[in-house]
Amino acid sequence: MAYKISDACINCGACESECPVEAISEKDNTRWIDAEKCQDCGACEGVCPTEAISAS
Repeated sequence: MAYKISDACINCGACESECPVEAISEKDNTRWIDAEKCQDCGACEGVCPTEAISAS
């Protein structure tokens, strides 16, 4: 199951640069995760400064 980014996202981009499959991108001034690309590795969750990323 893919990870999700909540409204707590501050759009810092730390998660996007950490994602090994480039599943994270910016949309409407926040980051979002493409569920079809996400491989559930959790790399993004560990670098989020606001803990806005979690497994869904």
